[in-house]
Amino acid sequence: MLELVNLKKAFGSHVVLDDISLTVPTGEIVSILGPSGCGKTTLLNVILGLTELTSGKIIYDGVDLSSVPMKKRGFNIVFQDFALFPNLNAYDNIVYGLRNNKNASTPAEVNDLIDLLNLREHLSKRIDELSGGQKQRVAIARTLVMKPKVLLLDEPLSALDGLIKESIKERIKTIARQFNLTTIIVTHDPEEALSLSDRVLILNNGKVAQYAEPKTIIHAPESSFIKDFILKQLMIKRDNIFRLFDSTMPAVPAMSYMQTAAASA
Repeated sequence: MLELVNLKKAFGSHVVLDDISLTVPTGEIVSILGPSGCGKTTLLNVILGLTELTSGKIIYDGVDLSSVPMKKRGFNIVFQDFALFPNLNAYDNIVYGLRNNKNASTPAEVNDLIDLLNLREHLSKRIDELSGGQKQRVAIARTLVMKPKVLLLDEPLSALDGLIKESIKERIKTIARQFNLTTIIVTHDPEEALSLSDRVLILNNGKVAQYAEPKTIIHAPESSFIKDFILKQLMIKRDNIFRLFDSTMPAVPAMSYMQTAAASA
């Protein structure tokens, strides 16, 4: 379990995160959502250990990691731009971190991940030969082979469109469930957050506006800010998202089309 306790981050006199407290049960997917400048990326970097806290605690399975260096926390991140090595092929990117870490994945486990992410036919390709969805899957595989305790994703779907985006969403869900992997995602897209996550953390001006299950945010928003930021945007896409949380609407069609999208994602 990951616990954030009274987190504060200030750059000089500018407070970016102000008294952030929440608990993330092991294996859950949590999205961090909010307008530009609300502190989403700073919070992700604080959890990772890339940015030092001003005050507060980050606790994982009862151990205080607040002062533990990033490399020793056991968390790992997939950056928005994938950060793949262009001089290496897909396979060499995936296994790059294993050379100096004997406690990470075995060759058999690497092969299982390659199959789970449907990457086998792309292993020998250069990075510039891969589609956006394929690059995303390689970046996820490279992170997962290191067996992170917590997986952090920074805008993982922002560069993807349509069926490819839906395919990656389903893969993220599968990974979190199969590996019981706590997953934290930064996103600017309310529909993405609500359809992908077990819980959503909404930030506003560095503070927690609401932290709840998607259906609670839809049916019981705690402030006018949430109504304005979330619900007005979602009303435009009502057929896509409200069916997930409204039993009076017809069921969402089966996702069998995902198999077709997966091949090109």
